[in-house]
Amino acid sequence: MIFAPRPLGKKTLDPETLAADRKACLRAGPCGLGQRALYLGGRCFERRFYLPWGEVKRVFKRVAMSRGGFTGKGVFGSAAYLVVQFGRDGEKQCFFRRESDIDGALDWIGRERPGVPTHSAAAEKKLAAAEAAEQARFLKELTAEAEATLETLNGAKAFLDGRPGSSRRLAAAARQKRIADNLKPAYLAGGTLVAVLGAAAALCGLAGLLRHSPGAGYFLAGGGAAFFTALASGTLPSRWNSKKHARREWDLALADCRAALAGRDFPVPPQYAHPAVLERMIRAVRMGRAVTPEEALAVVKADLRALNSSVTVSRRDYDEVVAVKPLFLVCDYRDNLE
Repeated sequence: MIFAPRPLGKKTLDPETLAADRKACLRAGPCGLGQRALYLGGRCFERRFYLPWGEVKRVFKRVAMSRGGFTGKGVFGSAAYLVVQFGRDGEKQCFFRRESDIDGALDWIGRERPGVPTHSAAAEKKLAAAEAAEQARFLKELTAEAEATLETLNGAKAFLDGRPGSSRRLAAAARQKRIADNLKPAYLAGGTLVAVLGAAAALCGLAGLLRHSPGAGYFLAGGGAAFFTALASGTLPSRWNSKKHARREWDLALADCRAALAGRDFPVPPQYAHPAVLERMIRAVRMGRAVTPEEALAVVKADLRALNSSVTVSRRDYDEVVAVKPLFLVCDYRDNLE
């Protein structure tokens, strides 16, 4: 390897083993999941560092929200990081452009490396407290119909848990379609204008530097900052924010779910086939808010509709809502899309 990964901890792998493991690793954003080590991205290069699994103490997701997000009210835009703790006090975090890549990596670690915790120590305590509080809200006894509903919902959730790729693809396609549908043409025009002016200023600054003109460095720095800001904002016209592309990806993801559920008496329509939806339906039944699958789905819809800036949500609810609310929004909460 031209640029061999550097060890973050004290343990290392021999060059041959390291090269083979890195080549065969499962890629997740800037990181990699190998059989012998976990690979982490650096500032400029992907999978630049590595940690043998024996040194990994804890891996979890950290979400940085906008300033108002820390109040715990509503749903906010966020930046997601994969955090790895190792050694005595070592910690390394990697930024991911797509939060779904982190979720996929944590799912893989949970399956392949069950001894590695996938929540922070503080989150584990909060989850335990939240679980205890939730258990207290569940009914001690359920009717026979409610028990039958729980059995159906648990079976459906187990089926979806066995096909995590389909659910993640459906959620990602819904989220992207929601963004593309709500991206106004004025934003695209503004982003393009800023990018063009920034690039022009940067080129002028570069030419000025070659001629040793005073102040050229300011043009280069300012123009470059404007260009990359527009690039990172997602407002430049591209296939990723194209309504046509987003619609095609949504149609393909929905068709995949429909094919997977064909011939099955599934308790939710294919466009809502996500484990988090089933989990929220299960909680609704166990709390006595619903008895049948239809009633449980109606409760989930009502809860999602009620979410606004005045509603306080827990970390778990935040993760679930971010994953599944776009599924309902792009369908306008309809069960029949024909």
